[in-house]
Amino acid sequence: MNATTSISDKDAIRIFRISCIALIVTAMTFAIRAGILGDLGQQYGLSGKELGWIASMAFLGFPLAMMFGGILYNAIGAKLIVWLAFVGHALGLVLTIIADGFWGLMISTFLVGFANGLVEAGCNPIIAQLFPDNKTTMLNRFHVWFPGGIVIGSLVSAGMNQIGLGWEAQVATMLIPTAIYGVMMLGFEFPEFDQEVNSTTTNIKALFNPIYLFLIVCMTMTAVSEFGPGQWINQILSASGAHPMLILALITGIMALGRFYAGPLVHKLSPPGVLFFSAILASLGLFLMTQLQGSAVYFAAVIYALGITYFWPTMIGCTSEYTPKTGALGMSLMGGAGMFAMGIWNPIIGGWIDSATTKAEAAGLTGNELLLESGHAALNNLIVFPLVLIVTFGGFYWVMRNKNPESKAD
Repeated sequence: MNATTSISDKDAIRIFRISCIALIVTAMTFAIRAGILGDLGQQYGLSGKELGWIASMAFLGFPLAMMFGGILYNAIGAKLIVWLAFVGHALGLVLTIIADGFWGLMISTFLVGFANGLVEAGCNPIIAQLFPDNKTTMLNRFHVWFPGGIVIGSLVSAGMNQIGLGWEAQVATMLIPTAIYGVMMLGFEFPEFDQEVNSTTTNIKALFNPIYLFLIVCMTMTAVSEFGPGQWINQILSASGAHPMLILALITGIMALGRFYAGPLVHKLSPPGVLFFSAILASLGLFLMTQLQGSAVYFAAVIYALGITYFWPTMIGCTSEYTPKTGALGMSLMGGAGMFAMGIWNPIIGGWIDSATTKAEAAGLTGNELLLESGHAALNNLIVFPLVLIVTFGGFYWVMRNKNPESKAD
């Protein structure tokens, strides 16, 4: 480990657990916010457009925080970034509970989104630095808790709705894991790494490495492949005869399990190999979703879930392993590029849905047939992203297949 301050395995695991709990809070905010938007609209008389603006604040805050954290990581360290994430989570959640309308919710949601981005900006690089010989595996295990946190948040929201507790109580539950990772940091020091090697100037120069530029372009496509279909799957599956919530639980469960046991797969195939086969499965899963109906859709969802499971953490791992001189800044910008791409493509995907719906209505389709036609049209366009990744990751895998990480970095 390249650190000026030695750290025991026990302390390294403690930092890893702090990171995981902070990521659980991040994921819970995604799940619970989605579940309470309707309640917020009713209570404050907000239109769909206003609710959309409120939700978008989380996606705006996330990449801004990743850029902020990536640039300042070497100067202020991971611990202060994670402390800032704690403050953002605590303040944002409390302000959400006491908000009295549109602008209060806008500000509080932005703070939560900014805190979510700081968790990624602070935790990804510290995990890579703490486990230099096992970066991609440990980053996959860290990112187990994004789908895991979504499952926790979804169950909390559904359970509290079932017993009649309001949205304020649901938001308040997220203060519990927030307090836990805050308490775990009290009086505990994170290691300090070699500032000469880990300097922002060195990181910025390394961003122009051809491998890094290749990876960041690929990251925009992996993000759209992973997150793009998710916004339309419920519509498509409800019309196909499958239960959307069961599909959501199935996909997130597979992602969590797959990331936890990513180690043997990464070592056997190498990170580029994992990305190559992931692109194949993601393409196949999306194709099957446009062809199957009823219970067979669950099979398509399993294939798709296996395809997207390793995209995000393995891309972050590739950045650290194959372009290590980009450091924390490289990892943060990589994640920010993925979120930024979704911000660009979301309205385009919506346009595909609107256009397909208009054409289907003109053809006389209604009900489930209308939903299926418009949803399938969007998925047919989205399949292009993982199909392109099959080619790009296939080439990356072939070029890198006989090289170790050190020679790749050189």
